[in-house]
Amino acid sequence: MTRSEALAALRRYNQEPFHLVHALTVEAVMRYFAEKLGYGEEADFWATVGLLHDIDYELYPEEHCKKAPDLLREAGADESLIHAVCSHGYGICCDVAPEHEIEKILFAADELTGLIGAAARMRPSGSCTDMEVSSLRKKFKDKHFAAGCSRDVIARGAEQLGWELDRLLAEVLEAMKATEAAVRAETEALR
Repeated sequence: MTRSEALAALRRYNQEPFHLVHALTVEAVMRYFAEKLGYGEEADFWATVGLLHDIDYELYPEEHCKKAPDLLREAGADESLIHAVCSHGYGICCDVAPEHEIEKILFAADELTGLIGAAARMRPSGSCTDMEVSSLRKKFKDKHFAAGCSRDVIARGAEQLGWELDRLLAEVLEAMKATEAAVRAETEALR
């Protein structure tokens, strides 16, 4: 599946700007991690998984990760991409367990990108590029801030990776800092 095919599939089922920005953010974060963790040759695949991870969420929030396989197959996705996408809902909305590092990164980073994005929007700069891990840690501990971002899922993601929570916070924040400008430019291009 090419990126243009993946983006067309995403936009077929997602119209809300928030969902599109989230998809682009997770795409960029997944590409960043593929390259950082030594999977550079698979970076396009990792990015596509990130882009399409919530393909069914906007239309089928109650059936998230259950409708995704049909939508992805219709778009031409192979079974490895479908498994990777669905695994981010493990124990939340489906029983597809994250097995490979790509799936564990997606599981761990998905909710955390939402928390970091919410924290960035509250900053005078509107950006995460000037955010420190200590500030993010405070937002993580405040259960009322971005209450829709499950701290339990984020902590479970760190555990699945074998990382300390602080490492996950720092790594995903660094990924978002490194990719924020590209995500903003892509978001503008979609308008």
